[in-house]
Amino acid sequence: MTSPSRSGVFQQATDRRVERFTESISFDRRLYAHDIAASIAHAQMLAAVGLISDTEARLIEATLQAIRQEIETGQFEYRVELEDIHMHIEQEVIGRLGDVGRKLHTGRSRNDQVSTDLRLWVRDALDRVDGRLLQLQKAFVGRCDRDADVVLPAYTHLQRAQPVLAAHYWLAYCEKFERDRLRLADCRKRVNVCGLGAAAVAGTSLPIDRDDVARRLGFAGVAANSLDVSSDRDFVLESAFVLTLIAEHLSTWAEEWILWSTVEFNFLKLPQEFCTGSSIMPQKINPDVLELTRGKTARVVGDLQTLLVLVKGLPLAYNRDLQEDKPALFDAFDTVEACLELAAPLVAGAELKREAVAERLDRGYLDATTLMEYLIRRGLPQRTAHHLVGSLVARAMQQGVRLSDLPLEDFRAADASLDEDVFGVLGVENAIQAFASYGSTAPQEVARQVASWRVKLGLSDGEPR
Repeated sequence: MTSPSRSGVFQQATDRRVERFTESISFDRRLYAHDIAASIAHAQMLAAVGLISDTEARLIEATLQAIRQEIETGQFEYRVELEDIHMHIEQEVIGRLGDVGRKLHTGRSRNDQVSTDLRLWVRDALDRVDGRLLQLQKAFVGRCDRDADVVLPAYTHLQRAQPVLAAHYWLAYCEKFERDRLRLADCRKRVNVCGLGAAAVAGTSLPIDRDDVARRLGFAGVAANSLDVSSDRDFVLESAFVLTLIAEHLSTWAEEWILWSTVEFNFLKLPQEFCTGSSIMPQKINPDVLELTRGKTARVVGDLQTLLVLVKGLPLAYNRDLQEDKPALFDAFDTVEACLELAAPLVAGAELKREAVAERLDRGYLDATTLMEYLIRRGLPQRTAHHLVGSLVARAMQQGVRLSDLPLEDFRAADASLDEDVFGVLGVENAIQAFASYGSTAPQEVARQVASWRVKLGLSDGEPR
């Protein structure tokens, strides 16, 4: 069968190799539900403005619903010569309804049709990702009460820096994923615009009602410029960018937990149902899910790069190049969703190795900054205090002891005004208690933020913590 897109102007049949080269049904068939929904809305609008009868609209809708059922039950036949999902569905309607079916494409083009279908699909996909991010945030917040009494070393340059509460650590990821959710919501606003009715490039002379279609499909409004509709893939690129940031955040988390689960760190025990073994080393418990989460980030970054290069330099308006936006977009969504599906239960099921963390917590002079700020409160300039504490740390390092193990004489040698009170700010626990600023790891501040997050995420007191 020759593609219906080839009108009477063609004198020769399409080369079969061209059909195979140009088809997109192998990947755009997943748009079927959205194509059918948009076609139903379009048919209903055509009836409302008098371009088809109410009876014809009902026949078209019933046929489209029947086709959807056949697709979902695997009874629908795909043919490469029909190119894409849009032509497959339309030709099936024509095959069943004849001339009534031929009226479905009135006042539209595949250009505005695919734009609308893709926007509907992306809108749903953004909502799914947001839901999975929400579950991941809940998993992190759910750990906060469980790990409330655990202190962890925070790192800069992968060197021990300052002590933080474990709950503070978990909330840091909640903040990252919250920004991701805000970006998703903002992106969704620009996705949620109906392009149907722009037709091929210039609009249509037929008395269609674009606002009617937009309302039926739940769009916030209609695209203002028909030329722009045909060429616009900003919403695809923006979605891919947001997904890339999500993947980057997941990769950071994965990398950290991979390190934490090593014998060298020994901070974390991963749930074994999210690990794999070795084909030769029987003792191995490998963090494969985390490693693949880190690795799959490269795919998402690559998808974004593909899309950026794809649209570079395209003239207005529609070009067939844009067919190639879907594999990269679909892959980005699929990859991020797959990672998120495993992330939440993995976070919930992991266990901090409290004893291992505690026994090494005093290493690294995590209380040095707190000591410096103690000296600042006593009147020393910051740079003077910074140098003084550095010299005390050097002395402790030479002796292989903690700052709190140094005798008072060493402190008085650095600053003659110091007395026994100095030991009240030394040690990890004292350092934690000394924090006071908004957003810090101060116990009262962390407790406030945990409570705030529980409200924000809709976690009731009855839910697991």
